[in-house]
Amino acid sequence: MGEVAATVKLMPVDVDVDLDKIIETIKKVIPEELHSIEKEPIAFGLVALIVVFVVEDGEGGTEEVEKKLSDIEGISTVEITNTTRLM
Repeated sequence: MGEVAATVKLMPVDVDVDLDKIIETIKKVIPEELHSIEKEPIAFGLVALIVVFVVEDGEGGTEEVEKKLSDIEGISTVEITNTTRLM
């Protein structure tokens, strides 16, 4: 089996959420899978986090990481926007 890189858009519950605190939590929750984190302005002061992580291409795939990310306080939604098989 190979590896899969997944890009996920994390939406905060509101504009007042401390994104830097969420970023630090992400780094603690998925340290080995994490590849990158970027901020993406949406509208009216709302900023999403774009997280790229790498997992083994197998049963369950990205589900475990998605669950960990959705459990972070301050995150409203977790949406996979792209997946790519790594060679």
